[in-house]
Amino acid sequence: MTLAAQIDRAAAELAQAAAGTDPAALSALVEELTCAKRVVTYGCGREGLMMRALTMRLYHLGLDVQVVGDMSCPPLGPGDLLLVSSGPGQLSTVAALIQQAKAAKARTACVTAQPAGPDPIACDRVLVIPAQTMADDQGAPQSVLPMGSVFEGAQFLIFELLILQLRDRLGKTSATMRACHTNLE
Repeated sequence: MTLAAQIDRAAAELAQAAAGTDPAALSALVEELTCAKRVVTYGCGREGLMMRALTMRLYHLGLDVQVVGDMSCPPLGPGDLLLVSSGPGQLSTVAALIQQAKAAKARTACVTAQPAGPDPIACDRVLVIPAQTMADDQGAPQSVLPMGSVFEGAQFLIFELLILQLRDRLGKTSATMRACHTNLE
């Protein structure tokens, strides 16, 4: 397969996954984020990188947001939101964090490709991005991209669209977001 053909196929797979995301579920997650006093995010591996990218944009919108494991991550409590990524629907670290957040009376939300998994089932809110993950990359049909790359790539796209909705909901602008961007680069 030529590079151009790979690009076309990969882009089509990402577009298909993003287009399969329920707009109402995306809007509901926007509302969760709007109402949360504090947001803490988490994801494993490359999903974790996508969650960090989302965290940065949430910060640019002025939200009180941190990443699990960072030294500045505060405790969660009532009114707070733990937002996790569990593409395959079951990750032991994610399950433990959901349990801890619930014990602290925080709300929980999960971004996943496998909504029947125990992680999304345990959460208050679920956003499904229907894409291949490592949970289903072994049989046909397979993506041109390896392992969970379609899910991770679609996460980036959906997260940027979530930011646009949240920006409008909060009455922010590109200029107010830019004002929150670091000046230490």
